[in-house]
Amino acid sequence: MELTPQPPKGAPAKSRLRRLGAAIALPIAGILLSGCTLPSFGARTPETTTGQSVYHLWQGFSVGAVIIGALTLGLILWAVLAYRRKDDTIPKQSQYHIPLEVIYTVIPVLVVVALFVATVVVENKVLAMPKTDVSINANAFQWGWGFTYKDHNAVAIGNTTETPTMVMPVDTDVKITVTSTDVVHGFYVRDFSFSRYALPGVRNQFTLHALKTGTFFGQCTQLCGLYHSIMYFKVKVVTADEYKVWLASFDTPEGRLAAAQAKKVLAEQMSAHVPVKTEISRGAN
Repeated sequence: MELTPQPPKGAPAKSRLRRLGAAIALPIAGILLSGCTLPSFGARTPETTTGQSVYHLWQGFSVGAVIIGALTLGLILWAVLAYRRKDDTIPKQSQYHIPLEVIYTVIPVLVVVALFVATVVVENKVLAMPKTDVSINANAFQWGWGFTYKDHNAVAIGNTTETPTMVMPVDTDVKITVTSTDVVHGFYVRDFSFSRYALPGVRNQFTLHALKTGTFFGQCTQLCGLYHSIMYFKVKVVTADEYKVWLASFDTPEGRLAAAQAKKVLAEQMSAHVPVKTEISRGAN
């Protein structure tokens, strides 16, 4: 008489529990290992109005992705568990469930339309050029930056050994015009979450509206030659009164002399500059 080994009592239940635990643990482990932070979803909170608009758009996209992903995963798990094989009986087959087909067609279309509209609204905010009295020209060259101020003597220039500082007032629309003397450079301020190309022959114009005072790090983001990695600059955001005092410092004899010397150096750097056309850049933020 041959005996068939029997599984120990409680084994199927333990196996199901292990599978259920693995199904729960795997997505949780994936989230933890991704290093995702909430509610920023890994993004930095910018210090400008346009940067915050882009940041909130990113949050909305991320929340939408989490909801849609969770819904999709839930439907997959429901189908796996509810319609798993129980015996050799073929389940009832059906098709053309019109209400359900309308729902899973219309809802994704509405989601895409909502995301598209939100993107257009934020993009228009980023590209807006409100009228302002503060205008700064930022010129990039190998391997440094020069900043001049419309209708003022103020100027700041620096290269790989000297990091120049672009001074701007807080809570004010500041028009920035970025140009390049030689090759393609990138104007990027980390804490503003903002980047624009500096292109030879093109004036890229945009507006920055800083929300708080402080000194923020900037750098070139396009590989532009030997010393690209140390092509830095700073953005110093000050109060309106401090900004006026800083501009007035260039109206003294010493300030005029320093500004004239700096402009001469900048003019030498821009001597090979070709005629440019004005263009509002649609580069990445």
